[in-house]
Amino acid sequence: MNVLVIGANGKIGRHLVEKLAMEKGFFVRAMVRKAEQVSELEKLGAKPIIADLTKDFNYAYDEIEAVIFTAGSGGHTPASDTIKIDQDGAIKAINIAKEKGVRRFIIVSSYGADNPENGPESLVHYLKAKQAADEELKRSGLDYTIVRPVGLSDEPATGKVADVSGKPTNSIPRADVANFISEALTEKSSFYKTYTIESGETPIKQFFD
Repeated sequence: MNVLVIGANGKIGRHLVEKLAMEKGFFVRAMVRKAEQVSELEKLGAKPIIADLTKDFNYAYDEIEAVIFTAGSGGHTPASDTIKIDQDGAIKAINIAKEKGVRRFIIVSSYGADNPENGPESLVHYLKAKQAADEELKRSGLDYTIVRPVGLSDEPATGKVADVSGKPTNSIPRADVANFISEALTEKSSFYKTYTIESGETPIKQFFD
């Protein structure tokens, strides 16, 4: 499978690139903004391409079969930057996929994006941007999966997750978010679904059984 990872230089993105390229053997086009980021992504097995979410990046989709959007401004950037990346950039990526006939699309959203007003005041703008992108993806007609992880950590992967039905009881390693996405990518049972996940007891490889 030929996969475009948008936001490949982020912490989840790097784990994902390595997982898809080195373990799954997929062709991974890693979209980055800066030339100095290229060599590190090449070491992870990717074929980097330089592009900017705020500009034209249609060319990044050539010969691509699936898109994974992991880009994010973070919850502590100005609202204007968050809208440019997490909302407008994501929506642009969705629309290009539709135009190019790329049906498979996975987006990394956030816990709380279903109800932004209930989140911390400092994160409301961020969660609203994520919500807008998620809703656009649901309307797109694409074979989508929305992944909403809880609080993230840089701990080693456990390989196990749990659905969050109420308030989270755990955080989740970024490596496990990447593991979850890599398994969901080709799993048809994950199409048209939204997953809110934290660390748990279910092995990721069995989660979609």
